[in-house]
Parts: sequence; C-alpha cells; structure tokens
Amino acid sequence: MLSSFWDKFLESLSQDQQKNPILYSVLKQTKPIELTDHTITISCENQGACFFLEKKLFEIEDKITSHLGKKIKVRFIAQEKKVKKTQPLFSYEPSREDIFFRSGLNNKYSFDNFAVSSSNQVAYAASQAVFTNLGTAYNPLFLYGGVGVGKTHLAQAVAHHVLEKSPQKKVFFCPGDQFTNELIESIRERSTPKFRRKYRHLNLLIVDDIQFIAGKQSVQEEFFHTFNSIVSGSGQLILTSDRPPSSIKNLEDRLRSRFTGGLTVDVQPPDFELRTAILLIKAKEKNIELDMEIAKIISERIEDSRALEGTLLSIYAKILGKKESIDTEAVESFFNGQDNKKKNGVLPQDVIRAVCSYYNVKQSHLKSPTRTDNLSLPRQIAMYILRTHLHLKLTEVAGLLKRRDHTTVLHAVNKIENQLIKNTIFKQEVDSIIQSLSQST
Repeated sequence: MLSSFWDKFLESLSQDQQKNPILYSVLKQTKPIELTDHTITISCENQGACFFLEKKLFEIEDKITSHLGKKIKVRFIAQEKKVKKTQPLFSYEPSREDIFFRSGLNNKYSFDNFAVSSSNQVAYAASQAVFTNLGTAYNPLFLYGGVGVGKTHLAQAVAHHVLEKSPQKKVFFCPGDQFTNELIESIRERSTPKFRRKYRHLNLLIVDDIQFIAGKQSVQEEFFHTFNSIVSGSGQLILTSDRPPSSIKNLEDRLRSRFTGGLTVDVQPPDFELRTAILLIKAKEKNIELDMEIAKIISERIEDSRALEGTLLSIYAKILGKKESIDTEAVESFFNGQDNKKKNGVLPQDVIRAVCSYYNVKQSHLKSPTRTDNLSLPRQIAMYILRTHLHLKLTEVAGLLKRRDHTTVLHAVNKIENQLIKNTIFKQEVDSIIQSLSQST
C-alpha cells in the first residue's frame, strides 16, 4: 500500500520533471518505509542523496501535502550499506522514463495496452512492421482517421518499442503545431541551424496532426528538407492526420507525393467489441474492478473511445467510498443523470459563466492565451464539464475556449478526472459548480 502510494506520487511528479530533472531522478531512487497521520519517512540510497533532498524539504513537503490532500511532514534517512569501494554521493543517469519524456512521449501509450480489432488491425500490423524494420518498411507510415481512433497511441507505441530496444536511438514525437511554432521561434531568434540539428538527424520522427503545416509556405519548405534528410539517413517517419494526404488542402504537391510514398492506412472508429476491450484495459490501468457485462453496458452507450475513460472515472468517482465495485445500478444512475442534464437545457455558455463566477475571473481572460495558475485551473474545469457533462466534442470545447486543438482539452479532462479521485476538497468545488448549473435551469 505504501509502495503503491509512492509510485503514484512519483507519477504525478513526472509531468513537472523537466523543470527539475535532478530532484525527480533522486526521488525515484528512494523508497518510503513508514507513513503515519502526520509524517512520512523516506529511505535514501546514501547520505549524499539524503543531504540533497533535505535542502529541498519544504518543496517536497508541499508536493506530498498537495498529493495527499492533508499536511504531512517528511523525514529522510540514509540506508545502511556496506560497499567494497568508494561510491559517489549520488549519480544521475537518465531513466527509461527520462528518455521517453525527452523524446516527447507519453508513458501510457504502448503496444501492451493497445486493443486490436478489425477496425485497426491493418494499422497495428503496419506499426509492428515499422519498428521491426525501421526506415525500410513503409516509410513514411501515414495513419489517418477521426479523433480517438488510436493513431497517436500506435505512433507512440512504435517510439516506445524502439527506445526500449535501443535507448541510444534519436527519437522525437511532436504535434504539427509544435513543429510550426519551433520553426517560427528559431527564425525569430536566428537559431535555425539548431532547429535543423534537432530534427534532421533523427532515427524516428513522429509528427501528430501533420495537416497543421498545410498552407504555411516556410513551414512546408522546412519540413520537406527535414523529410528528405531523415529518409536519406535511413531514418523513419510516422505521420498522423485526420484526413488522407489527398484531402489535405493547401498542401504542396511535393509533400503530398512524399506522404503517399509509403503506406497510408485509414484507422476506423472502434466497434462495440473494441470499445469494450478498451474500457477493460482502462479499468485495469486505474485499478478499478469492472465486470465484462458492466463494460458492455457502458460501451453500448458511449461511442467515442476517448469518452470511455472519462465515463469510467466519473462513475467510479460517484461510487467511491460507497461500493466496492461498479454495478449495473451505478451505471444506470449515471446515465439517467446525464439524460436529465440534457433535458435541463444547460448551455455551454452557462458552464463558462458558472466557472468564471465561482473563481471570480472574467470570461475574456478564461478564453485568452494566458496560462497563469489562477486561469489555467478554471479553464481546465470548464473543459472538463463541457466535455463530460454536456458531451461536447473535443474540437467543440477547444473552439469555445479558443484553444488551438483538441489535445489541450483531452489533457485538461484527464488532469481534472485524476484530481477528482485524489482530492476530496477539489471534488467538492467541482460538484458545487455542477450543482449550480442544475439549479439555474
């Protein structure tokens, strides 16, 4: 139990490790040995690590307190070890997670948790062939389809497999708009040589939503040369899009030709069987007990694969502390509640207004590019309610809050759902906002 808590705490820190990679790396080498109501005792590998962490004591206590939802004191002790030769105080070597993070990868995307059915089996087989014969089979591999069909999951799964087998490989995953923004920034700062060194000598480059580079002349020009450089160096490209190359408007013909020069695969929306399998996988990952028949009931009602996890966590949050597992009654109660909300006629603008009123922020600020803490959380809560309670599409939510694309919304929904389970005070805040919506209609 204690070990499980520590693993979840470290996982919550992994998103911020770029800000302080050494702290994260040293904490990963520790283990908790005792947890009381007010104190947690952490064992360090050596005195040097202990000394380093004690200097960060207040920062660590704040993070653990935030994670647990109550004030906690931290005590560090050094392990007693007999060594034959002098050891360094502590060493910093990038872990597998560090390598994945620097490559722009999400730890949750792997082949192990990818469910296969007739709707995606061609894409799955092609992805397997790519990592087996990197740079020679299907180059580029172009995956296209709607939101939530598994394109990003498959692409990142290839990258994970490549790095697990060969950590020294140069692998990078980036959204299409990130490639665009980095190029613009490099031009502005006159650092295009650095930009080209980063992208042109990769063993594997994955660009998610490649359609975003269309219509941007200088970006297409740079990507054309990046593409040629990687291929000529025996590197591999995987591209994803919401449409096939032939349907991407304002895409240069020379890029369209190269995109279709490998294998283009249409990834179809998941069928009922696949949605059920996805739901069971998500439940297992979250340690939620879910019966096959219950999973089928949920999968019949939810067709959007990305909404499956949100629905699962929402139902689980409602039974937490009341029941040991999700049953038919809990599922029917949840969906009846959703149907009632639809009948009540809550509008997207009502949600935005309620969130702004609760946190005392202006609607114009909520929709602005500003990312300060006092705006980011209310914005993410608004996205969560619009998505899970009004069942708007990811792209619709992004449009309402003037975000660039659906991935921002997806990240916000996942973050809020996790916080709802971990933090009871935060859950009360969100429930209060949702309750105010039902009372206002």
